[in-house]
Amino acid sequence: MTTLVVGASGATGRLLVEQLLERNQEVKAIVRSAGKLREVIGSHENLSTVEASILDIDSGELAGHAEGCDAVASCLGHNLSFKGLFGPPYRLVTEATRKLCGAIKANDHPGKTKFVLMNTSGNSNRDLKEHVSGAQTVVIGLLRLLMPPHADNEKAADFLRTQVGQRDEKIEWAAVRPDSLINADQVTDYELFESPIRSAIFDPGKTSRINVAHFMAELITSEQLWEEWKGRMPVIYNKA
Repeated sequence: MTTLVVGASGATGRLLVEQLLERNQEVKAIVRSAGKLREVIGSHENLSTVEASILDIDSGELAGHAEGCDAVASCLGHNLSFKGLFGPPYRLVTEATRKLCGAIKANDHPGKTKFVLMNTSGNSNRDLKEHVSGAQTVVIGLLRLLMPPHADNEKAADFLRTQVGQRDEKIEWAAVRPDSLINADQVTDYELFESPIRSAIFDPGKTSRINVAHFMAELITSEQLWEEWKGRMPVIYNKA
């Protein structure tokens, strides 16, 4: 099984690559700096890298990178700096999602390709009637207007929900929604829910990046888990 990972040199992306390699999966990683990824992971016979910015790769080349892949995983996010939060590209995650889905559809891959998107618990699944308090609705509305990364995460998930949908001939998807991300050295127990069980703004939970990576890797490699969560937006919390 081969997985194409974008955002592979990020804090969660590199952990996902490690999790997949531990499962003896083939991994293609699109990264801005292949050296940075290999400093963390080292060399591995099942890992190949493409050094490029995902938005700079033309559609034909990207289709070539996606060819032969059984799954595509996006761990893309905006850097937590002034430029990363407020500067271009404002729709990094959305445009990458759109391009990657186009690349999947351009290939004649047998069966359906899994697309796993790392998202956020602050984004509601609008396929469901998720309860959001009035106060949180106001804050989310302000974030949508003032913080480009939040709107980007919303639009990326909405693309999968509304443009790919539930009956696409070539793509099945899941959008993983962690709460406040923290670092941890090892995988711990975690819980999965269809919708948030606490306020992402006023009562956030914690989710370690390595647990997110573990769950994403399990979605990719476990057909039973995939059947449970495909077409959905599971929320993941560290277990107390």
